[in-house]
Amino acid sequence: MSEDQYMGNLYQRFPVTIEKGVGSHVWDIDGKEYIDCMGGYGVALVGHKNERVNNAIREQIDKIITVHSSLYNKTREEFLTTLIGLAPKGLTQVHLNNSGAEAIEAAMKFARKFTGKKGMVAMKGSYHGKSFGALSLTFNPKYRKAFAPLVEKVSFASYGDIESLRSVIDDDTAFVILEPIQGESGIVVAPDGFLQEVRKLCDEKGIVLIFDEIQAGLGRTGRLWACEHWNTVPDILCLAKGIAGGVPMGATLVKPEILAAISKGEHSSTFGGNPISCAAGTAALKAITEDGLIENSEKMGKLFIEGLEKLKEKHTIIREVRGKGLMIGVEMKFEVRDILMGLIKKGVLMLYSGRNILRILPPLVISEDDVTKVLHALDSVLTEEEQKRDVQG
Repeated sequence: MSEDQYMGNLYQRFPVTIEKGVGSHVWDIDGKEYIDCMGGYGVALVGHKNERVNNAIREQIDKIITVHSSLYNKTREEFLTTLIGLAPKGLTQVHLNNSGAEAIEAAMKFARKFTGKKGMVAMKGSYHGKSFGALSLTFNPKYRKAFAPLVEKVSFASYGDIESLRSVIDDDTAFVILEPIQGESGIVVAPDGFLQEVRKLCDEKGIVLIFDEIQAGLGRTGRLWACEHWNTVPDILCLAKGIAGGVPMGATLVKPEILAAISKGEHSSTFGGNPISCAAGTAALKAITEDGLIENSEKMGKLFIEGLEKLKEKHTIIREVRGKGLMIGVEMKFEVRDILMGLIKKGVLMLYSGRNILRILPPLVISEDDVTKVLHALDSVLTEEEQKRDVQG
């Protein structure tokens, strides 16, 4: 692939060149069709070639492509009104940016300025991005090691363990950040009660609570917000990935008193609130909330998880099935690379988390028929893998 010649060795790549997509299906340059369970790492939330999103982008292009936030724009205003209308209670202000990492960087600055404190606490197993601030909150040493020293005063608590969290916070802790469901470390779901306990602890100690729903938000888990599963609202909510139907966008939702602590010019973004992203964003939010995508995510997620549990009974290679809605992890006893390659041959694109976990993040429009086909393909590939291991063994 000539792309490799120019892009360096930065991505774990699959030997597929994608040409087009519709809904939860994509086609390569040879016309081979695939069911897309990668979903652009969760970006293709409302499906490829979503009619609402495509129409909104077309209309906006004919008006204007860029309007900096030092000027007003009605497309941006409509997006903000739509987003805040759907946001968890009390999160009535927003900083618009362009990616998950940028949404996190803004949250870090806002929380530190608002509290006047410097300490930051993230979770073991966390993933918040690879820019310097976001990387400082990301746990895995393989991402961090070569780039030290990172931002100072970051501690890590054990995910799901309130006593561990209590032991690492102090009088200088500005914020605690966590993913209600950890994505990158293998779809690890917060234990019941944990988010509520963290909320209570942060309230007691005057600590800002940040939820990273970049992967888990916007209907992915069968609820509009993942934190709804635990009836907990953060002080800051970070969003990105599918928020604008595939166009780059990030958003940092905040309580008004937090944003009020930031002075003019202390944080900004040239492209943040771009009219094309905003037009696509309004369309994507309408698709999620008005076209039954949240309900479909819950329903198809249940089907997927039930089917995967059945496969677990049949295939000893599967260790555990985890997830909510269409955010699913399948932990294997072996590395998953051969399984992913086997699935590609059978017309299914799937992700990994680490070396031994399959990650399933399809568009929320996926059908029952597609879920069934993916389960059949996986069943078949796992059978082949087990036979191979028996022969080798």
